[in-house]
Amino acid sequence: MSESSGAASTVLVNCTVVDGRIVDGVGPLPDAAVWVRDDRIAAVGPRDEVLAQAGEQGGFARVDLDGAYVTPGLTNMHTHLSLSLPGSGGDGVKGMSPHELAFYMADGARRTLLCGVTTVRCVAEKDHADFALRRAIAAGRVVGPRIFTAGRALVCTGGHGHESGDTMECDGADGFRRGVRSQVKAGADLIKVMISGGIAGEHESIHTRQLFTDELRAVIDTAHAWGRRVTAHAGPAPVIAEAVELGLDCVEHGYQLTPGVVARMAERGTALVPTLLVTRCKEFFDELGVPEWMQCRSLGAGPRHLESYAMALEAGVEVLLGSDMPPFWHFEGTNASVRELEYMSEGGIGPARALYAGTLGPIRWLGAEADLGTVETGKYADLVAMDADPTAETSAFRGIRWVMKGGRVVRDDRSGWSAQ
Repeated sequence: MSESSGAASTVLVNCTVVDGRIVDGVGPLPDAAVWVRDDRIAAVGPRDEVLAQAGEQGGFARVDLDGAYVTPGLTNMHTHLSLSLPGSGGDGVKGMSPHELAFYMADGARRTLLCGVTTVRCVAEKDHADFALRRAIAAGRVVGPRIFTAGRALVCTGGHGHESGDTMECDGADGFRRGVRSQVKAGADLIKVMISGGIAGEHESIHTRQLFTDELRAVIDTAHAWGRRVTAHAGPAPVIAEAVELGLDCVEHGYQLTPGVVARMAERGTALVPTLLVTRCKEFFDELGVPEWMQCRSLGAGPRHLESYAMALEAGVEVLLGSDMPPFWHFEGTNASVRELEYMSEGGIGPARALYAGTLGPIRWLGAEADLGTVETGKYADLVAMDADPTAETSAFRGIRWVMKGGRVVRDDRSGWSAQ
């Protein structure tokens, strides 16, 4: 299949359509058709009805999906396209010139889209290159997913991630207010703040508190005043508890949660992006030459991390897909996005809820449900197809073989074609 498959009017047939609304009782639609006109879905429903609708409007290209299951593309809520962990691999990224970094991130964006992730939320990228990449993708000069980004993450002086250009050091309430406003000025869709230590900081521990109350309040209040949600890199329960009370919208990682904290998160509507991969990815660390001290800290946090995730599920906390590892990275027989979703499913949410956590749930958090997240009339045609049923087994996403973004086919394995 060539790029012409993204014709102005295309009808996808011989497929079963299913999306995250299944958790609300909207079941799969077998023997379905999806009419895509330009970049949006013009109709979806029983095959004969949709074909008749499309036919009334003139000619169209017909694409037979050979019995595939069609879902929205995945949304990865914890992405770093310029990731540079401690070690030789990360040093190579840190040493790139601005021009080299732009090409590196563009290649990562292309690979991300081709693996079926049609939307990403970047939560700390170097030197505002993410804004340029977002513009290039929107203009059609670069192949990649839709990007929602926090710009540079806010940290205290010497705080988590301060060594790289993907963070901005701030101190005091006024300093953090300026930090928020600087990212909004640059075009940030949300704000990311580091409120505790983490696994990648040699001079800190996971439970190191890094912001005082007035600083944290300044971040959240200023961001909300500008209509931006706030997500926080956070590990320990006491720091998270305070942030939740101050209005935090999302927690990244949550390595050391407690029943009391997750109960309050559920009450306040604070989401969790658990990033389960980061405490069980020795193969990835070895590939990047990550030092032993970080590997021990990360892998050693794994059992408690899973306990925290289970607590969050039991309390009813909204959990969302986010890999932290590059979304496209080949890992344990698939890509990092799918492997993370499998871990989330195996950890207690099951396949149907995992479909929601990888599609509609993240899109709702981003406030983009008017355009994305489901296979419905009027939404952008950001779609993937696979042979197995994702509501029966989350591993079905390993078999994604066809990807469309904005009405344009960018990957079709059966014809051996993909966007380059």
